Amino acid sequence: TLPADNLMELLIMIDAAKRASAKTITAVIPYFGYARQDRKDQPRVAITAKLMANLLTIAGADRIITMDLHAAQIQGYFDIPFDHLYGSSVFKDIIEVHKKNLVVVSPDVGGIKIARAYAKLLDCGLVVIDKRRPKQNMAEVMNIIGDVAGKDILIVDDLIDTAGTFVGAIDALKDKGALEIYGAITHPVLSGNALERITNSKVTKLFVTDTINVEGIHLENNIQVVSSAELFTEA
Repeated sequence: TLPADNLMELLIMIDAAKRASAKTITAVIPYFGYARQDRKDQPRVAITAKLMANLLTIAGADRIITMDLHAAQIQGYFDIPFDHLYGSSVFKDIIEVHKKNLVVVSPDVGGIKIARAYAKLLDCGLVVIDKRRPKQNMAEVMNIIGDVAGKDILIVDDLIDTAGTFVGAIDALKDKGALEIYGAITHPVLSGNALERITNSKVTKLFVTDTINVEGIHLENNIQVVSSAELFTEA
């Protein structure tokens, strides 16, 4: 299903509930679509995340519950109560099993905050990958800030889309002497040939949640889906 179809269905259901005199309406949106369009990064583009906020509020939602926004500031787009859950709560126990000499890695500078939260939670070190493209159409250069030699790695991020950055990070870390490499990435968007890239990569295991429906997608052995149902139920 297209994200726009899901959004339209949600808006229609909110409107139906409002017209049926519902006392309160809570929209549970495990993966908040269009969150990456949170500012004007070039002239004449929409700020679609803000448009989503307006549509949901005008339709009649009284509260929103979601997980791991691409940018936490999106909470400020809403004038209604907003519960922002963290994927780290879902992954913590399963990561503890694999925790030896672990270092948390952010695959790009933009993901430092989420990586720092994981490093604090797991009481381990933090490494950042500075990804640069010297010229247009030239391969990206991965500069690793921090020591990964002889360490087990946990790459964390809010979503995995084409898996290009993820696999590039794995290769760069392996070149610097990293041992086992795990991933804990909340939203499995997995577009294009992402599954093939992950399967053929040197990742030991990639953990994702079920915030996006992965039924019908043949998940390979090095990808494990962890349920977020209990966390959303509590919320």
